[in-house]
Amino acid sequence: MGVQERLTTVISTKGQVILPKAIRDQRQWGAGTKLTVEETADGVLLKPAPAFAPSTVDAVFASLKYEGTALSIDEMDVAVAREAKRRARD
Repeated sequence: MGVQERLTTVISTKGQVILPKAIRDQRQWGAGTKLTVEETADGVLLKPAPAFAPSTVDAVFASLKYEGTALSIDEMDVAVAREAKRRARD
């Protein structure tokens, strides 16, 4: 879609705007897609909302905290195999 081809839409009485199908298809914005709305000097900018809330590396790795003595690779392999067998039985 070039600059020459201008698409228009209408704001409903409920304040809803229907994006033209060509735009939705090009952006792969299906029904239910959440968009952020930003006001800019040139108008309004729509962008897909992030799927996850922002987080930090420290917050993510803090959830992996392990208290105890470190295991060897062989000990970890045994523990993983034991858990795999347990889950296969369930």
